[in-house]
Amino acid sequence: MRSELLALALALSCCGAGAAESVRDQEIAECRPGEIATWADGRDRAALSNPLLFVYWHAGAPAWFSSAQLMAVLKRASRAWGDCGVKSQVIALVGNAELPPGAVVVQWSEEGSKGNFGLANLGQRTLALSPAMFQLLRTRNPSYPAEQTLQMVVSHEMGHFFGLMAHSRRCVDVTSYYNDGKGGSCYARDLSQLKSVVEYRSILPTACDIQRCRIANGLPGKTP
Repeated sequence: MRSELLALALALSCCGAGAAESVRDQEIAECRPGEIATWADGRDRAALSNPLLFVYWHAGAPAWFSSAQLMAVLKRASRAWGDCGVKSQVIALVGNAELPPGAVVVQWSEEGSKGNFGLANLGQRTLALSPAMFQLLRTRNPSYPAEQTLQMVVSHEMGHFFGLMAHSRRCVDVTSYYNDGKGGSCYARDLSQLKSVVEYRSILPTACDIQRCRIANGLPGKTP
């Protein structure tokens, strides 16, 4: 996931609750006609497999993240993506147990994450998380609940395995990024909220994320 997460997370300790979040909550919960938009940086496709099996390998994880925490984060994301209609399961790889055929390995790897908080590699069937990026986040802002960033990263990268290859241009979607580095910006129903809620992106798939996923997998969309 793009490293812009770091700058946002570092600032998050100061800002924004209250009434200003109500529109954001509505955006998370509903997907209105015409709201689905992407950065056209990929083409959505069917899920890598159905069902999907994610296998978590805890080696190399930052000391402050327990295996139980990671399993909870992964299962939360898996359940949330389940509304897409593609089944998925999360299990832990323990000891010298063999990797089940076709599994997606969730692991801590600087090489695999390539300088991002997390990175999905569909060809190698890996979801890599970066110990260094989470260490940097903890160093810069130790009071910030890093598990929220972890949940967002896992939910975002897991979405690629469900078939969402393009990134959303709707700011609140977990599959989004905020700008393209070329002057283009994401969309929100009330852009003023981007200033009052520092991390606008959801930590779990939104209604529009799920709608895109169902379309990509040939399933009927859900009504708002």
